[in-house]
Amino acid sequence: MQEMKKRRIVLASVLKPVNDTRMTEKMAATLAASGKHEVHVIGYPSAERISDDRIQFHAFPAFGRISLGRLMARLKTLEITLKVRPELLIVTTHELLGVAIANRILFGTKIFYDVQENYSRNIRFTNAFPRGTRALIAGLVRLKERVSAGFISQFILAEKSYRDELTFVKNKFTIIENKCRVPEGFIRSGSPDRFRLVFTGTLADSTGVLEAIQLAKMLHAIEPKIQLHIVGYCQQPDVLKLIEKEVAANSFITLTGGKNLVPHSIIIDAIAHADFGIIYYPMSPHLENKTPTKLFEYLALRLPILLQNHRPWTDLCAPYSASLSVDFLHPDPNTLLDQMRSARFFTSNPQDVTWTSEEQKLLTLVDRLF
Repeated sequence: MQEMKKRRIVLASVLKPVNDTRMTEKMAATLAASGKHEVHVIGYPSAERISDDRIQFHAFPAFGRISLGRLMARLKTLEITLKVRPELLIVTTHELLGVAIANRILFGTKIFYDVQENYSRNIRFTNAFPRGTRALIAGLVRLKERVSAGFISQFILAEKSYRDELTFVKNKFTIIENKCRVPEGFIRSGSPDRFRLVFTGTLADSTGVLEAIQLAKMLHAIEPKIQLHIVGYCQQPDVLKLIEKEVAANSFITLTGGKNLVPHSIIIDAIAHADFGIIYYPMSPHLENKTPTKLFEYLALRLPILLQNHRPWTDLCAPYSASLSVDFLHPDPNTLLDQMRSARFFTSNPQDVTWTSEEQKLLTLVDRLF
């Protein structure tokens, strides 16, 4: 019997590493495991060795966040795709929409746009760009997405809220949330004293890392066994200086990453050895309708959560007794410590928080395309 021809698929990013959690560990691995596709991944160089031989990796030379190398990454992506000639190109950033359209025009390549962020809102409501330029840059990004929409076969939305926020997706969308891929054999080994706190993910003033540090300091002043492990990458030099200053002044606070990208396996290991995860975001229009990826991770990996009192997130945790609500701006450390000592967590198993529920959506979507 003749072997079925494999469809060639490329997933591409600019700033995400080639072993990125969503692009590679979830989406590319799912497509490769089906046995139906030849899968390529293009992205930033990884900080660790990649061992998945089912996927072909193409890494750029390393570059700074604001640099000529970032622009050259688009040309490099175009060069690679012109050689590979994918039948489906999945781009995970608006920066590569031009490259995707070029492939569409030249080869008839189908395009999926994996919308991981509402980029226009992010630019408008965070400090990533100088204040006077935000509205202009946000408007240009949105214009680029609207103009590109006619070339895109399907929008993959990482958040349910994007179907209402992004009118240009119309009816060409599938919601595939960024739920947790639980590593095989994962075991969480909390300490008997239950005082190891972890803060994971992007480190920025908009992700609550500074408030997490202040909370840990208040708790440590009452209970010296409190420890805080910060694990993530920080793009903001001024925020990184503040974090490093706190780490230097407080021996119970440790930092993994900072100026370097952190492999997801390191984040998972930190969760495995923690007793509580901290989730707090200064509320803003670009965040209020989102579900943080680490909320899915902490639930799936059964890590109790010190969680801000944002109703959609507390409602997600409530059926499983997975979290304690914290007023991060006016915390009551004595009461919180009592709750941390006495509460029973995960009285039932969290449902619908793992990648298992999403991977079939992706496979069905790609099968339908071909």
